[in-house]
Amino acid sequence: MRATSQSEPRLTQAERTEISDQRMFEATVQLIVEHGPAATSLKDVGVQAGYSRGLASHRFGNKDNLFSFTLRKVGEIWLRQLKQATSGHTGLAAVEKALDQHYRFCADAPDYVRTFYTLWFESVNSDSELRDAIRHIHQRRHQDVVQWILNDPTINESVKSRADDIAGQFGASVSGIVYYWLVNPEDLEQTKTLHDGLKHTMTQLLTENHHE
Repeated sequence: MRATSQSEPRLTQAERTEISDQRMFEATVQLIVEHGPAATSLKDVGVQAGYSRGLASHRFGNKDNLFSFTLRKVGEIWLRQLKQATSGHTGLAAVEKALDQHYRFCADAPDYVRTFYTLWFESVNSDSELRDAIRHIHQRRHQDVVQWILNDPTINESVKSRADDIAGQFGASVSGIVYYWLVNPEDLEQTKTLHDGLKHTMTQLLTENHHE
């Protein structure tokens, strides 16, 4: 047994930090889903993650930093899935792939989605790092849609001239769909219908005077 123990590689400090961060991320998601952001404390996150009561406070300092970290982690997971789903696509095809993937994310990882958007909506009246993180994520999403429109050679120039407005309408519609899902998490059928309805709306917007 001693020889086996000696042969096991020791984790580096960076590896230990990565593991503890992941465990605290998962703990934060679970606590927010079960109790909401207001009732989620740094102390409880540390204990839920299997560490000391003070580790989360030592690591993040305050709840805003913890929640910003959590947002970024969920955002990174979503971004990887989105990039994979939309790779090689532009215009309407990219929009449809993104909406399909967004619905699957709601269906397959509901705790991540609920945590992300709960923090998103909670940040509206906040003047903090959390609000800045949300603003950055929103701007990045908006620009993705703008670029999908501008990079599609089949989309008419008159439509491209409205790319910023169309992207804004798309983002607002997705937020509305998510709000419905947060209130009605069991109604995935209607959530899927709303995603499909937005596809139809985007088809009308992007194929106006479509080049043959």
